[in-house]
Amino acid sequence: MTTPVVSVRKVCKTFTQQGTFPWSPSREVHAVVDVDLEVAPGEVVALVGQSGSGKTTLSRCILGLESITSGEILLEGRPWSSLDERHRRPLRRAYQYVPQDALSALDPQQTALEHVIESLTVLGGVPRAQATDRARAMLDGLGLGQRLHALPREMSGGEQRRVTLARVFALQPSLVVADEPTSGLDPDRQESVLEDLIQNLPEGAGCILVTHDMPQARAWCNRAMVMLEGRVIEELQLPEGEPTHPYARMLFDPWGEHDLNQSTAR
Repeated sequence: MTTPVVSVRKVCKTFTQQGTFPWSPSREVHAVVDVDLEVAPGEVVALVGQSGSGKTTLSRCILGLESITSGEILLEGRPWSSLDERHRRPLRRAYQYVPQDALSALDPQQTALEHVIESLTVLGGVPRAQATDRARAMLDGLGLGQRLHALPREMSGGEQRRVTLARVFALQPSLVVADEPTSGLDPDRQESVLEDLIQNLPEGAGCILVTHDMPQARAWCNRAMVMLEGRVIEELQLPEGEPTHPYARMLFDPWGEHDLNQSTAR
């Protein structure tokens, strides 16, 4: 039996939110509630839902960027959520994050080539001469062969995102978590960036795509996990699967007629 790249078991994440004023009582916010999720090698799974549904928090928990309140997360069959950062750090090269805001994730003083070289030398332990050759090849494969020495402010939004992809793929990770990677791009550039993301995944790597764009999920993902108020309310096999929960139906067909009174049912 193939070991999943990601195994999420009954995971919860609760935040304590302070009141508006110093004397206001604090309250608990249940951002992720009893979530189970597996991602197989080579599988692309979408986490879909509107803002505040818990999908970004869950994805950050999977990578260990947020601690979990309860439950368990395993990566490639090994305990992950129970490790401290000292033990996670040597493993992080294999588990990579594509941020929503590419520009803020890039060093304004580094060129496209320097960004990828740094990932290879610092995280991958690759000698600089070899890293330079690999970085050039990766950027060229993503259509940035003529933009090697461009700074982030000199790049378009699509080019900035391709640099973040190049940094990730140069490390040959076994898991890629992409958080709204096409946010703010026009439709043509969105499709191009998603094509670069999915088609350049290393062989056998799993991918989690965080998105509120249902057509994107249908076009590029094997499954979708629909989230509402921190819970997974429906799982769909894509591209042919049709949602049955009213909230999920609204997401996938916003112009349809649905009984939204049931959409907050747990």
